[in-house]
Amino acid sequence: MRIDLMAGASLSSAALRGAAEPTILVFDSGLGGLTVLDAVRRARPDARYVYVGDDAAFPYGRLTEAALVARVLTVMERLVATHRPDLVVIACNTASTVVLPALRQRFTTPFVGVVPPIKPAAAATRSRLVSLLATPGTVARSYTRDLIATYAEACTVTLVGAQNLAGYAEAELAGFPVDDAALAAEIAPCFVTGANGGRTDVVCLACTHYPLLLPRLETLAPWPVTWIDPAPAIARRVVQLIGSAPRGAEGHGAAHGAFTAGTCLTDPLRTALAAHGIGEVAVEAIPLPLQ
Repeated sequence: MRIDLMAGASLSSAALRGAAEPTILVFDSGLGGLTVLDAVRRARPDARYVYVGDDAAFPYGRLTEAALVARVLTVMERLVATHRPDLVVIACNTASTVVLPALRQRFTTPFVGVVPPIKPAAAATRSRLVSLLATPGTVARSYTRDLIATYAEACTVTLVGAQNLAGYAEAELAGFPVDDAALAAEIAPCFVTGANGGRTDVVCLACTHYPLLLPRLETLAPWPVTWIDPAPAIARRVVQLIGSAPRGAEGHGAAHGAFTAGTCLTDPLRTALAAHGIGEVAVEAIPLPLQ
């Protein structure tokens, strides 16, 4: 049975909706969760936000599933105790598909995860040729294949496991963008021409890092396609759980940012974080033990 990554279970939605000025923690292995933070903040500008990047363990795809579960549980123990969030968004496909059941078992805090956006892609395509652009781990997981079987059975779905794209997104924000050729090579397998002349017309961005590169991806695409970002759906789910912002509600200003190593914090990255509404940035050091 497929786990509902977006469920956010354990507390009733009525209890969550009663929380005044909720604190929402957005968690990712690195910087991809910034795209989710932006969407959720637009939906609930009155909430207090904490953004945490586990850069000490980035990328999560290099860890075994057992090591990843142990890592995220260890980090989340610290974060929940320190920040006491009313809701946590796991803004990472890899962590969502592997760790969410363990998180929901360990904590009473509700968790919302990220789902590869297969369902909206199947609704949007006209050619019935859809590509899923993801990390190799997400492409390989049975959860992804179950989503395709459930929602996109009438489509031909090309699975593209990009080896380097998440790292390229991190480098872009840190002030070290890769050249166009490198980006073009990562997305090239997404663009398929069928035997009847039809072409891919929808690409699912199944890693939260990838929308950080979207303006460049649109420019480098060999033909126009619809790019589907999962962040708006996550924001809608958060609002379903905690309710809409009160009428006339205003924001609390800058979000608090934290990283578990901080080695990524270049001056250009601090500027980029500020552009995403993150003011104060701290290092909450949680080293990754040797495997």
